Formats: sequence, structure tokens, C-alpha cells
Amino acid sequence: MLKFSLGFMLVFGFSLAQAQKVAFTEYDLPNGLHVILHQDKTAPVVAVSVMYHVGSKNEQTNRTGFAHFFEHLLFEGSENIKRGEFMKIVSSNGGQNNANTTQDRTFYYEVFPSNQLETGLWLESERMLHPIINEIGVKTQNEVVKEEKRLRVDNQPYGNFLSEVMKRLFTKHPYNWVPIGSMADLDAATLSEFIAFNKKYYIPNNAALVIAGDIDIDKTKKLVTQYFAEVPTGKPVEKVNIQEDPITREVIDTAYDNNIQIPAIMTAYLTPGMTSKESIALQLASDVLSTGASSRMYKKMVDDKKNSLQVGSFNYALEDYGAYINYALPSGPYPLDSLLKDMDDEIVKLQNEPISETEFTKIRNQFENNYIGKNARMLGVAENLADGYIFQNKNTNHVNEELEEVRKITRQDIQTVAKKYLNKNQRVVLYYLPKK
Repeated sequence: MLKFSLGFMLVFGFSLAQAQKVAFTEYDLPNGLHVILHQDKTAPVVAVSVMYHVGSKNEQTNRTGFAHFFEHLLFEGSENIKRGEFMKIVSSNGGQNNANTTQDRTFYYEVFPSNQLETGLWLESERMLHPIINEIGVKTQNEVVKEEKRLRVDNQPYGNFLSEVMKRLFTKHPYNWVPIGSMADLDAATLSEFIAFNKKYYIPNNAALVIAGDIDIDKTKKLVTQYFAEVPTGKPVEKVNIQEDPITREVIDTAYDNNIQIPAIMTAYLTPGMTSKESIALQLASDVLSTGASSRMYKKMVDDKKNSLQVGSFNYALEDYGAYINYALPSGPYPLDSLLKDMDDEIVKLQNEPISETEFTKIRNQFENNYIGKNARMLGVAENLADGYIFQNKNTNHVNEELEEVRKITRQDIQTVAKKYLNKNQRVVLYYLPKK
């Protein structure tokens, strides 16, 4: 049964991937806003999205959390949308909306019935052109962000693990902190600082507007001009250009968490940014180790030795650098060092010999099916198109090239990156322990 399922998915994945080329039209408005349009009339749905090339890495060291804060603040309202009405307008017109922030970008979107395309364009143009940034909104959203941090980070088991890893892995680059930032920094910020941050980054020439779904291209172009052409161009945004020092000796440290009873052991390695071919190979390496019940670390540590409740490996690829992270939680009174040795042994195997053809087929198939699944949704297509333009040197067509890039990765490439980046003298080892 397994052989049939794997073979079926492989053939199915290849045929779908070849058939589902994403067609798009792209152009720039005079104010610098990059517009990408994708027509798909299979369902009467449209996704309207704006990706701003600003994330937590654009913040100052004493004003962290600004980008994530603006993810919330720019829902407050505008000159033409009363405070608190933004989401009500979306829901009353049959839509859904949300936003998210990473170290590198902020992504806003609405998904509407296609007859509400103009509503979505109006909302996003209001966010860009007429945002209201005042003391009331700042104070309100400051409390919202604090509550989010309490719920999702401070009071969440292992909620601070990524923050603890990143601040040890990065000593110079602003990846040193995570997007949620510091509440003390937000409390200390003045209204003028928030206004200046908005003026600097949330501008048309630092954004991509992507519309995907049941649209008429010519009519949509006219609507885009109608709603966005009057937005003034901002000053060019300088790219963050801070080089991180390589790690040349093993860094061993301990962090404590009030919310856990089971400790964890973590390792983190500094790796290349997302546009590197090596980054793709490292992601496939992590899939070999921990994706699925048949993966190497899971089978060894959870199934066979039963010394781990959970084990994982992933390449956290960002624009400038990446962080390759392994972690394990013991299933009983097993020393963390024994789990560390088991994870290290699997890394050494990756370094010493190529993975099997069976494993290679499986991880490629997993990637392809995930890729196809994301491009089956209009919002997924919109985000992939924006990612290509923002992060792949303005190559929007990366949405159609990504799968082929993965197919070009060889078993030898996976072995090579493991040898190059996943060495003990290039890593942070973190013992993540219950505080009490």
C-alpha cells in the first residue's frame, strides 16, 4: 500500500506541477508600486494582498517590535474608515483578512468574493494612503501586542526558544531579535517615532500589490490606478547590509522557561539566506532527518530507542541568513547529552554518505506536494508571487522556477552542505530547562 501511495503521489505531483504554471501580468505604477495580477476563474474568489519589504530586521536595537506593531496598528482605521471598522467592512462583505510579519517583510491580505474586488483595493489603498496614527491607536494596539506576547510567547511552553536561539546565533545582524520584539521598547517609543517608521517603510516603492483570482485584467488595472496612483512615492529604502561573524567555536549555553516541565536540547548553525541553492539543500537535509514518521531522527529516537517525546530539524531560511535548528525533548529520565549525541550521529551520517534513493524520492515528493497545495489557493499564489518579486531579485517568475530548483538538487548537494555548515565548531548548543 505504501509503495502504491508513494508512486501515485509522485506521478500525480509531477503532472500537476507541470500543468499548473502560474501565469501573471506585472508592471509598476509611476509612484513605484509593483503590481502583479494573476487571473484564475475556476472559483469566484479574489485575494488582494500587499507585501511591504519591512520586517524586524529594519528596526533599531532600542526600538524592536515596530514592524510587528504596525501589522496591528494599520488596522486601526484611516481618514475614510472609522476606528475599529476595517475588519467589520471585510466580514460584512463576505471576506476574510489578516496579516503577518517576519524578520524580512509584512504581508496584509483580504480574500473576498470576486465581486468585492474593489472593496479590497479600497481597503489596502486606505491603509497605504490615509492611515491614522495617533495616541489612541498606539495605546490600544500596544495593549493588544502585549496580550499577544503573553499568550503566544511568555506563557506558551517553549514560546521563547527561537528568541533564545537567535540572540546567541546572531551577534551583529538584527536577526538577533524576533519580530515580537521588546515591550519596553514599544512603551518607550514616541508617537513621532511611529509616524516616522510608517513614512519610511509603508510606501508604494517598498511594496508589491498582488491580486489573484477571478478578475478581468484590464478592468483590474484601471481599478489599481484609480485607488493607488495618488499615493506619493517615498524615499528609497536602503537595504540592511550588516555582515554576521561566522561561528568558529562551539557556543554552549543554558536558557530557562517558567512554563515547561520537560527540558529540551537544541542546536543551531548559521546558514546562507533563502536565495542560495545551499539553503534549498539544507531544507531537504532537514526533511531527511525529521519530516514524517519514517525520517531518520524520528525513527531512531522516538520509535526505536524511545528516548525522545519529540525531535525535529528545520532550516529557518531568511533573506540575509538562515538558522539550521535541531531539537529534542526526552521521554523520561534520559540525559539531554544522550539526545544530543543521537542527533549528532545522524548529522555525521549525512556528512559521510549520500542519502538513499528512496529517501531522496520521498523528500522531493513531499516538497512538490506542499508546493502544489499552496499554489492551489489564491492566497498562496498571491504570497508566492510577492515573495518572488521581493526576495528573488525582482524575479516574480520564481513561482514557476522553484520546483525545478529543487529538482536540480542532488544527493551529493545534501551531503556537501551538511559537511560545510553542520559542524560542531560552527554551532550554538542550548540547554532549554524548566526554571524551577
